[in-house]
Formats: sequence, structure tokens, C-alpha cells
Amino acid sequence: MNQQGVRWTAEQVLALAPDAASRKAGSRLGTAGPWSEAGSSGSGAVWGLCKGSGRTPYRTVVDTAGGSPAYKCSCPSRKFPCKHALGLLLLWASDEPVVKGGEAPDWAEEWLAARRTKAAAATGDTARPASKTADPQAAKRRAEQRAERITLGVAELEQRLSDLLRGGLAAAEQSGYGLWEETARRMVDAQAPGLAARVRELGAVPASGPGWPARLLEECALLHLLDAAWHARERLPEPLAATVRGRVGLTTSAGGPPVRDRWLVLAQYDTPDGKLVTRRVWLYGRESGRTALILSFGAVGRAPQITLPTGLTLDAELTFHPNRLRAEIGHQFAPPAPLDSPPPGVDTTEALHAYGDALRDDPWLDSWPVTLHHVIPVPSGTGWQLMDAQAPFALPVAPTALSRPGWWKLAAVSAGAPVTVFGECGHRGFTPLTAWADGSTETVPLTEA
Repeated sequence: MNQQGVRWTAEQVLALAPDAASRKAGSRLGTAGPWSEAGSSGSGAVWGLCKGSGRTPYRTVVDTAGGSPAYKCSCPSRKFPCKHALGLLLLWASDEPVVKGGEAPDWAEEWLAARRTKAAAATGDTARPASKTADPQAAKRRAEQRAERITLGVAELEQRLSDLLRGGLAAAEQSGYGLWEETARRMVDAQAPGLAARVRELGAVPASGPGWPARLLEECALLHLLDAAWHARERLPEPLAATVRGRVGLTTSAGGPPVRDRWLVLAQYDTPDGKLVTRRVWLYGRESGRTALILSFGAVGRAPQITLPTGLTLDAELTFHPNRLRAEIGHQFAPPAPLDSPPPGVDTTEALHAYGDALRDDPWLDSWPVTLHHVIPVPSGTGWQLMDAQAPFALPVAPTALSRPGWWKLAAVSAGAPVTVFGECGHRGFTPLTAWADGSTETVPLTEA
């Protein structure tokens, strides 16, 4: 790397795009033609002037330092990042001579200085106690009132499940989605958004293809188990009780001592849900061996706040939530560096054992993060599987993963040879998210954010 800081790859830049249209428009601006006075600094700033339809070029500046990049552009777009920011970063990633190292111009430095001053002030504020102390008794009463509402919602949901099973599963296909949506709204009214989400998933099962009655029965059983666990939460071990509270929809806060490590950014992908987009970023601690999940949310059409391009390493502190995986990014001690090697992996048998152990602590877990080492993608009937290169065992690839363009990237990276693959191992199969060719440090994302 040069004095202008760690340059990202084009794939890392395009992963920042809020939608496909922005990705396409940004790609068109990733050439030297429309840009002038472009530059970058060792502190992670990138800036430039982009010629548009008017007489005055758009002023674009990006700060790539810190836990997530930030953008400023004089264009009227309401998307973040806009196409000009994406084009500028693509130009920077391509190492074009037009992006020269140096000091930021006044118009860019003014915004960069204000941003860093604000970040420093915010850090100072969090270190000081609040001027007004919250009333603990009032907070306790609110928590008790919400728990009562959730309990009433759980009782109503149990009645809904009983009616379904008494009338037969075939009635679920005949009644349609409307009844499930009404039940989900009732769970929202009961302040149990976690239950509402699971109910909506139930409503989609009858339209999921052959074998749906068995899947519906399985999901109903898991939902009944969650309802029973909520009623028994006071008698459960605290780790399991915390899991139940989280699954129902009660929020938890990160706590405990922060964990400093060199965190490898393994994967990043977005999941749209109505008007909300959830971004999931998977990290792996090189020294601690811990895997962390960073969640961020945004409205449709706007990229979520947290953006950590795949293939970088962060020297940073993370503070974990009670559920072991979810974490919050704290202080970052150095600019991001390129990933020097893939994380250590396991074989397919060890991956299944890891998922099984995780299910013991959280029976409602859909999947568990795993890195598979030395596996080969091979066709199997109507699907594919990841087969151990040195043992007669394999994991099926989740059907949903096979419909994504990233699957063919994995097949191309492998070309019949062993690869290292990071992904999510669950009861529906293995979902590949990132791959490395055998002996290579080049990170290949298999998802589009």
C-alpha cells in the first residue's frame, strides 16, 4: 500500500451502494473523465470535483476512516452514498493517477474537521454521567407493564396456534395470509415485535412449495416453545432467559469489558423487510477467536449507517450483547488494513457440531457463522453441496443461496479445487457469503450489499 492509505477494491466500493441503480450510475462515474482536483490523504479522506449537467461541478468528499465511511456531496441526491461518492471511490480504488496524494482543499477539510470534532465531542459526552438521572422506579414500572402486555399477547398467540392445529393445517392454506398479518399486528400492539416477525414468517410457509405442512408444523412447535419459555422465564438460567427476552422482542444493551482485537471483516449483506433494510456485518477476531455480528438499519433507498467493506482488518474494540454474537463497534486504534489471511476453518462435521452446540443455548437459532476449510463445491441431484476435500462428508448448500449470482462466483473461484468459505450453517443448509481460493488472501464476496 502507498502513502495515500489502504485502497479498497471495486467490489468493496460497490457493496456500499444503497441500491442497484446507484451501483450502475456510480460505475459510470468511476473513470477519470468527469473528475478534477481529485486526491486522497493517508488519514483516509478522498475528495474531488465531478462535472455534472450544470456549470458548477459537484464537490464530493468521503471519509473512509473510522468504523464506517461518511459522505458529503453538493449534489441534490437523497441517497447515501450518492453516485458521485461511489464514482469517486471507484476512481480511488483503481489507483488512477488523477487521484493524487496530498492535503485536502479547504472546502473538503472544513467538513472533515467538523466531522472529527463532532465525533470527539460525542465520545466525551458518553464518558460523562447524564445531567438528569432516570427514575429507576418509573423504569421498573414501565418494564413490568410491557411484560404484562407481552404475556397477554403470548396467550392470544397460543390460542391462535391451538385453533390452527384443531382445525387442521390445510386450513392455513385456505385462510390465506390475512389472518396471519392480523395476528402479527396484535403482537406489535402487545409490544412483542419478535413474535410478530415469527408470525409473519409462519404466514408465508403455506406458499413456500411442496412439503409446506411439515415446515409449518415445525415452525408452530418452535413458536409454542418460545411462548412456554416466556411464561417460565423467571425459572430459566439467566443466559437462556436473556435469549427468550431477545427473541420475543425486548432490546438488550451491549455491556461488559470491550474486547480489543484485529477484527477481520468477513461478510456484509442487506436484508430488506418492508420499509426497513437490515445490514449484517460479520467479523472475526484474529487473537480472541470470537465471531461478532454488527447490525445496522436504514430506510429503503438509504444505506444503513454501518458500512465495513469485506476484506479489511480493523484494530478496534467491540462490546458484546448478552447473546454472545451481536456487538457494537467502539474505539478504532488504526486505519483499516487489508486482510492478511483467511480465518481458520473447520470441516463439515465440525460445522454441524458448532451449529448443534449453538442450538442448545438458543433453540430458535436459524443458523450459525462458520468458516469451512478445504471444501469443494459439487453438484448433487437438483442442488449443490460443499464436500470435504479429504473426507467423504458434505454440507448441502441452502436452496436460497443457489439463486444468487454469488454462487457462480464461488464455483468460478473453486474451479474444482478446494476453497475456504465463510457462511451461515443452518437447518436449511449452508449459505456461502465469502470465499478464498486455496492459498490466496484475495477475498471474494458472494453477496451484494
